[in-house]
Amino acid sequence: MPSAAERTRTLVQGTCSAALLIPGAAAPRPEQLSPDARVVGPDGEILLLYPSDSPAVRAAAPAHDDELPAVLELTDVAPVSVPHRIRGRAWVSGWLTASPAVAEPGHTLLRLEVGDLYVDDLWGAGPVDPEEFARAEPDPLRGYETELLQHLAAAHETQVLALTALLGDRAGTGPTAVRHVAPLALDRFGLRVRCQGAERRTFDARFDFSRPVRDVHGLRRALHALFEAADGHRS
Repeated sequence: MPSAAERTRTLVQGTCSAALLIPGAAAPRPEQLSPDARVVGPDGEILLLYPSDSPAVRAAAPAHDDELPAVLELTDVAPVSVPHRIRGRAWVSGWLTASPAVAEPGHTLLRLEVGDLYVDDLWGAGPVDPEEFARAEPDPLRGYETELLQHLAAAHETQVLALTALLGDRAGTGPTAVRHVAPLALDRFGLRVRCQGAERRTFDARFDFSRPVRDVHGLRRALHALFEAADGHRS
């Protein structure tokens, strides 16, 4: 399974929404607190790209020697329609300064020196060690996950539902059987789905790949093997 540091790194460098919370820095519109881009630096610091006239830049401009506290809040929402769509949240607290690095015209880079991290997601909740976060690598599928999950939900609904054959008694029988399965999350280790049955019975199931995948080509082979295994259990 992915470590808490890897999961947090994936959220920071992924496509989920983010907002920078700075005490005393109000924004007329919430989106003004969302960076246009974000990346993790070589020492684990987080670089955030903002329009130069944004409230975040105005607040950070006079800050020196890491004196301005801030929290980067990340919210991960499932890209397909499922009950309880928020898959996870993470909070990165630290100290904010304006970076001297050159940014694109009309924008400013802000540097968030990481102090504390906390993640609460489908795997569990708990603090993350900043040094482990700095060493961790984001999941290699993070840039493709949204498109892949939407494709599975739209074009492979029958095959995804057939995965219930691998669940044994959890799948239920007769009126209690699982009736709908939606792909919920995808990473290099496996696929997670959300199952729905009678009387709003909802639970998640995880299907691990035989080995971690490194790219989309490996993922296709892993999913094919998973669907074949489900077919074998049904026959």
